[in-house]
Amino acid sequence: MLDRLRKKRYAILMCGEDSEYLLKRHGGCYGFFTKMLAEEGETWDLYKVVNQEFPEDDDVDFYDGFVITGSCKDAHSNDPWIHQLLTLVHTLNSLNKKILGICFGHQIIGRALGGKVVRSAAGWDIGVSTINLLQSSSSSLNLPSKLSLFKCHRDEVLDLPAEAEVIGWSEKTGIEMFRYGNHMLGIQGHPEFNIDIFLHFIDRITNRNLIQEAFASDVKMKATLRDPDTDAWKTLCLTFLKGQL
Repeated sequence: MLDRLRKKRYAILMCGEDSEYLLKRHGGCYGFFTKMLAEEGETWDLYKVVNQEFPEDDDVDFYDGFVITGSCKDAHSNDPWIHQLLTLVHTLNSLNKKILGICFGHQIIGRALGGKVVRSAAGWDIGVSTINLLQSSSSSLNLPSKLSLFKCHRDEVLDLPAEAEVIGWSEKTGIEMFRYGNHMLGIQGHPEFNIDIFLHFIDRITNRNLIQEAFASDVKMKATLRDPDTDAWKTLCLTFLKGQL
């Protein structure tokens, strides 16, 4: 009875940097993830792991779940904070804690489990893409077999250990979504994005000379013509983080 009355507590492990625009318009990374996932009576904490701000070891067990965010960093690099994050994922796995990994977070979970994360041979995957869902997963959640989603990445999880199950794929990316047991879920795309956030990220990577302006303009134009299945992705993420998937 006491456990039922205890407030649920979740942590966002932030792997990128907020811009002034995102903070003012959307409350930053914390704002758009809590808008998608937080419910009344819950506590949500933010740890800027990219700045080596991690939860204390003694606090980890008090959390019901963790969200690992996207990043402009490479999940296959060897920065100290990335290795610290991989160690944390191992710890959370041993405790059977729920972990939702988004984009970079999806890749970090894959790497921590012993999978291979590489620069995609297909290049950047940016826009609104169709994700094919494994039939058993889509039917159990009362979802269609295909869902559209904002994408913005150039790295990918190339392979996973046998214990992991690939439950989503697309024309360009073979592992769009996977689960490991009932406590880890990786999603390569961005269910937390709306069109304004997506367009802002395109501007950010263009300004960093990661993509050409002509390519960025074409991507932005096409993205405005197609809506992602935002509500369905929210349902999927909530069902995983707070229920069963």
